[in-house]
Amino acid sequence: MTTHFTDLAQRAAADGQITSQEILALRRQGWGDGIITREEAEALFAVNNSIETRDDEWCDFFVEAIGEFVLNGTPPRLQCSAEEAEWLIAQVDHDGVVDSFVELEAIVRIIERAENVTTGLKDYVVAQIEREVLSGTGPTRHGGDLSATHISSAEARILRRVVFASGGYGPAAVNRFEAEMLFRLKDATLSDENAPEWDDLFLDGVSNYLKGFALKNAQLDHGRAIELQEFVADNKANVGRFFGKMVKEAPHVRNHFGKVFGKRDSGPTFTEQATAGEEVTDQEQEWLDAMIESDGEVDDLERRLIARIIEEGE
Repeated sequence: MTTHFTDLAQRAAADGQITSQEILALRRQGWGDGIITREEAEALFAVNNSIETRDDEWCDFFVEAIGEFVLNGTPPRLQCSAEEAEWLIAQVDHDGVVDSFVELEAIVRIIERAENVTTGLKDYVVAQIEREVLSGTGPTRHGGDLSATHISSAEARILRRVVFASGGYGPAAVNRFEAEMLFRLKDATLSDENAPEWDDLFLDGVSNYLKGFALKNAQLDHGRAIELQEFVADNKANVGRFFGKMVKEAPHVRNHFGKVFGKRDSGPTFTEQATAGEEVTDQEQEWLDAMIESDGEVDDLERRLIARIIEEGE
């Protein structure tokens, strides 16, 4: 099946165009055996690099197929391993930049769908979007006016999707790298007319970093997911020993079992951790002061951010 798919992809891209009939043929070949292989995924990247026009039909198919390979090509499902993340970045970044919006969209959709992705993959996308915003070039600017200091609606929306995606550092948890990126973009675009979505993204993102929290074990890493899958497949596994190990390794799970079986646990509850996360610590306050003072002035967005933090703390 892979050989036929690859041959079909090469023929489809030979003239720099791809038709609806060719996409349908690729779809039938690719899903004929229920999976997308690495060779087939690489053939699709080759097609994407060859064609001159990428219409919605091609973009939808490409994003779906690449996501299927990365997240479901190898067990466990919905996991993007470090090896798969490195492969994906290598395919997209072969010449140092993201060439097309469809490549960027493919990575973003993987981050959104995945139960877990590497922090490096998420940081890579954030860095690419920041570069494109500041340089005025790149896939998010395709079809729009170029401006080195202008944040478009498309850029604000895709940044929000990445920053608040379920994969990566934690579910909908903004990390310091992302918060500092938002400050850099703000400082670079103060004198320009950004899209209305940008203000809300900056305020929501930085506020989330300062007042949100992420459970230590919120994400199930790739290795642990494989262990769980093997356990489910092993009908001889010792359930008691498995739960004993799980409770020992995951404090938040131990707290849950303590409630169920009437055992007292001295560790903080989920509610207590969430409440503590709402408090801006001294370290976070020092970070915020440094970010605000870095350009020697307090701008309107920073004043609104301070007002929000004060209001939410009352």
